[in-house]
Amino acid sequence: MSATRRTLVIVGAGPRGTGLIERIAANAPELYDSSGLDIHLVDPHPPGAGRIWRAAQSPLLWMNSHAEDVTMFTDETVVMEGPVRPGPTLHEWAEIDGSTFADRQLQGSYLRWVHEQAVAALPPGVTVHHHPQRALRVSGPREGRQQVWLEGRPRPLLADLVVLALGHLDAELDEDQRELAAYAREHDLVHLPPDFTADSDLSALAPGEPVLVRGFGLAFVDLMVLLTEGRGGRYDGDTYVPSGQEPVLYVGSRRGVPYHSKIGYEWSGERPPLPRFFGPAEVDAILARPDGFDFRRDVWPLIEKELGFAHYHRLFGVHPERTSIAWTDFEEKYAACEPAEREILVASAVPDPADRLDLAALDHPLAGVTYASQEEFQDGLRAYVEVDLSRRHDPSNSPDLAVFLGLLSVYGQLIRLGGVGPWWHGFFSYLASGPPGPRLRQLLALSRAGIVRFVGADMAVAAEDGVFRASSATVPGVTVEARALVEARLPEPTVGRTVDPLLRDLHADGAVETPEGLLRVDRTDGRLLDRAGQPHPRRFALGPYTDVRTPGAFTRPRTGGPAFRQNDATARALLVFLRDLACRASV
Repeated sequence: MSATRRTLVIVGAGPRGTGLIERIAANAPELYDSSGLDIHLVDPHPPGAGRIWRAAQSPLLWMNSHAEDVTMFTDETVVMEGPVRPGPTLHEWAEIDGSTFADRQLQGSYLRWVHEQAVAALPPGVTVHHHPQRALRVSGPREGRQQVWLEGRPRPLLADLVVLALGHLDAELDEDQRELAAYAREHDLVHLPPDFTADSDLSALAPGEPVLVRGFGLAFVDLMVLLTEGRGGRYDGDTYVPSGQEPVLYVGSRRGVPYHSKIGYEWSGERPPLPRFFGPAEVDAILARPDGFDFRRDVWPLIEKELGFAHYHRLFGVHPERTSIAWTDFEEKYAACEPAEREILVASAVPDPADRLDLAALDHPLAGVTYASQEEFQDGLRAYVEVDLSRRHDPSNSPDLAVFLGLLSVYGQLIRLGGVGPWWHGFFSYLASGPPGPRLRQLLALSRAGIVRFVGADMAVAAEDGVFRASSATVPGVTVEARALVEARLPEPTVGRTVDPLLRDLHADGAVETPEGLLRVDRTDGRLLDRAGQPHPRRFALGPYTDVRTPGAFTRPRTGGPAFRQNDATARALLVFLRDLACRASV
């Protein structure tokens, strides 16, 4: 390698690493015309697909988005400095119906193709090298070349810049999980801690035996699929035909209900003009506060107003017969109202409570609700899911889709704030990133077949008398016993508890985490921050373990793509640094 040839190491070759390479290719003609660049991709999994979307997983596992709502390419709605480089969505590339929920293997193939296209688009002189190993640590002075040490390699990769694009992380157990695991070992029980369901060994969950499941999101849906169809069961219309190999799943969570179904109809007509009440100016004002900000006090009221605006803009525009005043009057009063006055305005202008947006009720659907027996609750929750499925597939309820667009707009603003805490991400996922409708229909069939049983909200788990016990105030006085407990959720993306040796080493070396355990990075370009708040000139990070996390590495077309904006900003910062470095070296 010549002395002037520069090197970039990207740790993580999944969709985030691929998206970064795509943006490097798009911006390089403008920003980097030097003698050459070596990009080293470090990941034990295949480039493009990475771990989560790899081919080696069950074909029964689906994406939770329609194929037409999945793209890795930018469009004119992405606010960025770099050029737009359009490309096909998943459904266009795969030539499948846009409403299909593709399996993850197909998405992995799409991501591998995108990776190949991104590499092919790099200018001459830019070469990509894949190292199918784990990165163990990064060393080197702030103002000098970095050393990236790989598993099984005696010498490090030398890098002018390093980007961590690690994706989702495994984590050590927290205190509660350690106690449960120790109890399980002591009493010969089964305890499966938070994990990626596709990677979990489910063989210890015996046919016919009760299994407590804590978590009702997408990890639970994967678990449900693998323990039913994955064990030979099948669906005959709305009826589940068991194979006899299924355990009985007793599922509960904080909310006690599954995530809301994906919306099953297309948008039509005018979109709400977003952002309206939570845009760049409001974010600038929050960031300018000398004493920082509190999410609930300073940010959430703006989000509530923004989501309400999206909802009512659609309701008044498409269903004026369900309102009692003109939109222009409502909008003027809504803009000027404080929260308490807003409730009065909405109640007077929207006669049917079902047409009003109540975010607190959405977040806590079982709050204050109790049932006299388990069987009564099974009927009640099935009815709740039926209503949700009907509503989310009925275009007469299209204000729900407007709220979804509002959520995406809000997320695009929140990445500039950073440090908003974990609650928002869970709330967003619950409303906007739930399972496909067909999965909830399968859930109903499994419930009717007795394979899935509902426990309730704020599910409490106790380890006592040699078993695990679950209870919920939703069904007072009822306890479920089992010898197996599954924590159906992803590991928390905390830097302090990650098992990733590279991040642990960086943390010990001065990289800072937020109170929630996320890696602090510069909001403008992703540089790692130290304890003094100073950005590291040569180390960057992108992904869900950082405090500027986005909804995902890919997104639906024409929704602004926050991850794409981040990728572009980081790519441009990398290229400018490398260009200036090459210029200084040539003087």
